[in-house]
Amino acid sequence: MSKPRKPKGRPISGWLILDKPFDFGSTEAVSKIKWLFKAQKAGHAGTLDPLASGMLPIALGDATKTVPYVMDGRKIYEFAVAWGEERSTDDLEGEVTQTSDARPDEAAILAILPRYTGTIEQIPPQFSAIKIAGERAYDLAREGETIEIPAREVEIHRLTLLRADKDRAWFEVECGKGTYVRSLARDFGRDLGCYGHIAELRRTYVAPFDEDKMVPLATLVALEEIEDQDERLAALDAYLIDTTEALSQLPHLAVTDDQARRIRSGNPIILRGRDAPLPAPEAYATLKGDLVAIGAIEEGEFRPKRVFG
Repeated sequence: MSKPRKPKGRPISGWLILDKPFDFGSTEAVSKIKWLFKAQKAGHAGTLDPLASGMLPIALGDATKTVPYVMDGRKIYEFAVAWGEERSTDDLEGEVTQTSDARPDEAAILAILPRYTGTIEQIPPQFSAIKIAGERAYDLAREGETIEIPAREVEIHRLTLLRADKDRAWFEVECGKGTYVRSLARDFGRDLGCYGHIAELRRTYVAPFDEDKMVPLATLVALEEIEDQDERLAALDAYLIDTTEALSQLPHLAVTDDQARRIRSGNPIILRGRDAPLPAPEAYATLKGDLVAIGAIEEGEFRPKRVFG
């Protein structure tokens, strides 16, 4: 029998909150971070288009098991809409498909914003990762197909006009999972009768990570100049955020060594006393600050669903 392959790289875990540069793909960014940190595993929590910059949370090691909790979080974007052209990709990358000499004034822009606040119906862009009959929409669009993408509900918590001039307007939006800012730009332009597309896009927040946690890629790349590998990796690791920060919206349970052993074996633990936590469909347990498991609190027990080393 052949021995199981030992994973390449270091078994480190944690979150890196990358400030992704413009014109750099999300998958490319994850590969670069995985290589820099010599990590066994890496993944991101929510794609940013290559022409967008800003917050790209990247999970390393066991933190990849917590990606869904960040994917579901609120996001904040700052973006600029250029008026007068609609494009095939709804951003600067695409071909011009519609033009107009009309330009909206600030009052007209402010008047439409209430239509885009709350729960709204939105049609994703033709060039998007939405699956249509098992294929990505952007693959079909690149083959020249025009496809019918069904509208879906998204949540816009806040939408603010920051400033405007004749040809461009700048906005900030706080939104839920699955919102396409490119679709907002397209629909603004259609509503205002002038057409529009995204000219600038930056993500500044992905719950629960704040903007001040972001690390520019250039800062990390500059550490390659440190010749001693152990020193270089230690300098990189200093930018990692503990895996548990991704779970801060969940109830927390601190457990003992004996309880942690039971949980890591896949067994539930009994929760007694007046300080026992209330029932919850999801909660996380730690031992001396280290993540042990994510599970449910039910019928006076913590029942593990996902266990961590």
